[in-house]
Amino acid sequence: MEVKKCLECNEKVLGRIDKKFCSDYCRNAYNNKINKESKNLVRNTNNRLRKNYKTLSDLNVSGKTKVSRRKLFDKGFDFKFITSIYTTKTGNTYFYVYDQGYLELENEMYLLVKQD
Repeated sequence: MEVKKCLECNEKVLGRIDKKFCSDYCRNAYNNKINKESKNLVRNTNNRLRKNYKTLSDLNVSGKTKVSRRKLFDKGFDFKFITSIYTTKTGNTYFYVYDQGYLELENEMYLLVKQD
């Protein structure tokens, strides 16, 4: 009979024939190593979205506000991270981070809006 070894620590595995780990600790440690890269990507993306949302919320207290591109950049806004895009019938394109959105105007100005 073949002796099974833990995938994490190479200790002898006792119990069911299909068991892969000697303990819950080893199972969790193994799976955390495997999923580390994808979890970091999701965490970093969510952090950027959260920061963008806070920036838009802080600048748009009235529900509709005009701000400059410079002001958004100074607050740390990253235009690459949005959650949705809405194009109106007239062809205006709004970019949203959850319910906070912005529309690019002329002269590097932006209209900040809040979706109801």
